Amino acid sequence: MPFPLLSTIFTRQIAGKETEMSRAGKIASWIIGILCLLIVVIIIVIATFDWNRLKPTINQKVSTELNRPFAIRGDLGVNWVRNRDEPGWRRWVPWPQIHAEDIMLGNPPDIPDVTMVHLQRADATISPLALLHKEIFIPWIKLQRPDARLIQTADKKNNWTFNLANSGEEEEQKQTPSAWSFRLDNILFDRGHITYRDAVNKANVKMDVDPLGKPVPYGQVAGGDDKQKGAADFVFGWRASGTYNDQQLQGSGKLGGMLSLRSKTTPFPVQAEVRNGTTRVNITGSLQDPMNLGGLDLRVRFSGDTLANLYELTGVLLPDTPPYETDGHLRVKFRDKDGAVFHYQNFNGHIGDSDIHGSLTYTQGKPRPKLSGEVESRQLRMADLGPLIGVNTGKGSEKTAKAKAQRGDTSTQPADRVLPHDRFDTKSWDVMDADVKFSGKRIEHSDSLPLSDLYTHLELKNGDLLLDPLRFGVAGGNLNATVRLEGSRTPMRGRADLHARKLHLRQLFPGVEAMQNSLGQLNGDASLNGNGNSVADLLATSNGEVKLLMNDGVISRSLMEIVGLNVGNYVVGKLFGDDEVRINCAAANLDLRNGLATSRLFVFDTTNAVINLSGNVNFANERMDLNINPESKGIRIITLRSPLYVRGTFKNPDAGVKTGPLLARGAAAVALGAVVTPAAALLALISPSDNEDNQCINVLQQMKK
Repeated sequence: MPFPLLSTIFTRQIAGKETEMSRAGKIASWIIGILCLLIVVIIIVIATFDWNRLKPTINQKVSTELNRPFAIRGDLGVNWVRNRDEPGWRRWVPWPQIHAEDIMLGNPPDIPDVTMVHLQRADATISPLALLHKEIFIPWIKLQRPDARLIQTADKKNNWTFNLANSGEEEEQKQTPSAWSFRLDNILFDRGHITYRDAVNKANVKMDVDPLGKPVPYGQVAGGDDKQKGAADFVFGWRASGTYNDQQLQGSGKLGGMLSLRSKTTPFPVQAEVRNGTTRVNITGSLQDPMNLGGLDLRVRFSGDTLANLYELTGVLLPDTPPYETDGHLRVKFRDKDGAVFHYQNFNGHIGDSDIHGSLTYTQGKPRPKLSGEVESRQLRMADLGPLIGVNTGKGSEKTAKAKAQRGDTSTQPADRVLPHDRFDTKSWDVMDADVKFSGKRIEHSDSLPLSDLYTHLELKNGDLLLDPLRFGVAGGNLNATVRLEGSRTPMRGRADLHARKLHLRQLFPGVEAMQNSLGQLNGDASLNGNGNSVADLLATSNGEVKLLMNDGVISRSLMEIVGLNVGNYVVGKLFGDDEVRINCAAANLDLRNGLATSRLFVFDTTNAVINLSGNVNFANERMDLNINPESKGIRIITLRSPLYVRGTFKNPDAGVKTGPLLARGAAAVALGAVVTPAAALLALISPSDNEDNQCINVLQQMKK
């Protein structure tokens, strides 16, 4: 092919390629221009778009999803502002700042009120670059005048539980974690108002939350003795007033800000002083890792008229007591495998005039919460234990009675009865279990009954209460008991087994001068069981037996006066005059059936006579019918030939001399001949080490023969 022809073809191919490149460049330029124009148009549209046109769609969508009314009733808008805190080129990227005014969130249909939450205005900013990483990042939200109304009706329906329309879908999504994450750094507001109305807890409380203006250091509020370090500053203050459980409630305190609320390492500070009726609670401390409920570390002070009132505030079932005050360290673990665990450690305080110290743990486990730990009293006043068993005695009982009256509890004690009729509150025993050990080192009671070294192990499980052991030191000896109260039954069933050993008479009756020369002891056993919700009801239905043995004692009218037995004054006076008479042995073996105590054996062997008591005592109607048959050991006491009687009620007994023929000499001895078995049963109460000195050995051996 000639060279000029090749040159022409090559030139035309080059020209064609240049034309194609020029055409492609023009197309690319047009595409870029159109894209830029679209971006500009989008920016202009976004900048000039009336966002209020989206309100109906937003309101309807949110209302449908929440199953309750939602409305933005004011202006809705978006402003674009550069974030100058961002590094490098990021500071040139505009961030959308959204604002909405007059926002209302309503209640579900079964709540009578219309509005749950109202905001005058809400502002928030969103990071656009974070969306590229599938993260919704909101650095701050500002709320103006937030107003929340929390309501619970009598049928336990509330407005803070949300029934979402897509709850079923959410359950499926929980199995497949979302790739998106959410982050909120701070919430700011000028003043918040919260109303809490609860028909179940009989509450109507209003709370205001305000910024402090200037952060307050934690140590300035907690004091220098607080051991916590690194807690954030207080940012908000709050005040509350109203009623809770039909009692007046007042409270105030301080809280940290949202920045410390998000922190996993900086404790979130809390401080509160609350008064509900006569109960006062002061707390100062911190919450660790609040977003994940890491735990609480608080110093807590409680005080009030009775510990029973704390149940409504804390959910911990405690006994009815005289006025109290405690101060201790509370640590809470919310994410324990068995449920939330509350450790109230190294607390000190008092109940009535008794001091208390110890550590308790409350675990919110299944099937019931449980309270466990150890409590000690170095000086225990027995009168302060009275309300625990339904007996109002001693200082502090009046305040306790007033507190019970304020709660609507009234005494059921009849005017003509002596046994305690106040009822045990067993209906709440099944709300929790307990395993608590209690010891009282020094016990203050009275000179007439010296007690020491109280120890008991209390177990409450499924509504049943067990005290095993219940141990006292009494008059140089000891009293050991096991008490079981089955509160799960209606009426309650109770059982008590008691064993008294080596109670020294001179210590048991320190006010009797003649008894101070006595070397005698008192020993006894009792086993009783009955049904009822008071001490009186339990005794009125009781079955069991009582055995008592006393040797080498003294009986006199002065002794009867000290122990408060007015009828005893009469009987002793009729038998012995005003003289003190030595008792070689006193033995009793009583049988109880349906509240009726019958004497198998009840005998006093004195220097001058053998005195046999027979008859019965009825705990159901608190009446007695006893016969006292004396048998003189000599001719000096002629009056012993006449038998006596004691009848009437416990409160108003009657005593006198029986009319009729005189007892034949030796009648008492004949009666004792029929009590071989009861006498033999009492020999077990004599310790082997006391055989040589115990006068009851000879008396009981003679009865057996």
